[in-house]
Amino acid sequence: QVQLVESGGGLVQAGGSLRLSCAASGRTFSSYAMGWFRQAPGKEREFVAAIRGSGGITTYADSVKGRFTIARDNAKNTVYLQMNSLKPEDTAVYYCAADVQGVGSGTYYRYDYWGVGTQVTVSS
Repeated sequence: QVQLVESGGGLVQAGGSLRLSCAASGRTFSSYAMGWFRQAPGKEREFVAAIRGSGGITTYADSVKGRFTIARDNAKNTVYLQMNSLKPEDTAVYYCAADVQGVGSGTYYRYDYWGVGTQVTVSS
């Protein structure tokens, strides 16, 4: 069993920045691919970014490329999402997820464990 706890959400003005963190339990964190997804009210959950276990391969949704950066610290069992140049359309609950197979795809059902989410609100 893997537990994931997100933190770092909040209210920010458009153009601002936030850094989300996701702390994971378990001794094999470095083998997991980790992903960030988000869900806005009335919308489906959508992929944001993913990173493989070694941290060498990352993928991003087109909507966040160049603005968001995913990173991980395997010594701390933590994955981060640095979000810059935030826009009102980035407003959503952000979830981190673990893929124990280590693939790190953009498909939510490929992930085995999920956090409870953290709210990000971007005001215009």
